[in-house]
Amino acid sequence: MNVSSPIKTATVYRMVMPDHVCPYGIKTVDLLKRQGFAVDDRHLTTREETDAFKAKHDVKTTPQTFIGGTRIGGYDDLCAHFGKSVQKKGDTSYQPVIAIFGVAFLLGLAISWYAFDTIFTVQAIEWFVSLSMALLAVQKLQDVRSFSTMFLNYDLLARRWPRYGYLYPFGEGMAGVLMVAHALPIISVPVSLFIGTVGAVSVFKAVYIDKRELKCACVGGNSNVPLGFVSLTENLFMIAMGLWMGAKALGWIAM
Repeated sequence: MNVSSPIKTATVYRMVMPDHVCPYGIKTVDLLKRQGFAVDDRHLTTREETDAFKAKHDVKTTPQTFIGGTRIGGYDDLCAHFGKSVQKKGDTSYQPVIAIFGVAFLLGLAISWYAFDTIFTVQAIEWFVSLSMALLAVQKLQDVRSFSTMFLNYDLLARRWPRYGYLYPFGEGMAGVLMVAHALPIISVPVSLFIGTVGAVSVFKAVYIDKRELKCACVGGNSNVPLGFVSLTENLFMIAMGLWMGAKALGWIAM
């Protein structure tokens, strides 16, 4: 005889107001349902009702989840309760870099497929590197001031001439766009070589000689990416691309 397992239930208190529906409340209810819970979804429909709930349970935020009469906490607490990873503010993360390089790589293959009916071309790698440069520049250009401030922590030239931190993302973006088009190597090549070399020397000194633990400004001024291999790779990419495109422009490489 089959005995059905008891239904798991959870109670969620979350803000659902005419002008605001808490996104973490929606994520909480969804997570509980995916974990097989029947959800008693209780809405806090006014600011007064929300404040009264917080005071009663001595909590600072909503949503709040209760399972078996025990308060689990907010969304992050619920994730931890189910054994899921929770990224805290300030934790290091390579996700932005992985996303940029991954999308740039797929775009390089896509353009090659469109232009040559195959993804197996040297141009696909060229587009991958140049698009990576352009996308990384976009991250920095979203908040040039924050980027330039973080950049001052380790870049040797920016420390001597702070305005360089403002110019860097424009130079990287311009070089990347020109290299995507294979245009004006007389501009893109020296710019790529210059900023790539200065950057590589700066990162190598800060990380591998001075042994400093810093955040990388490669994906913008609010980055949680640690300074090291990723930033060094970005700069080595620019150096390699500058040398490659320069050699092509001079006719040393026949394509």
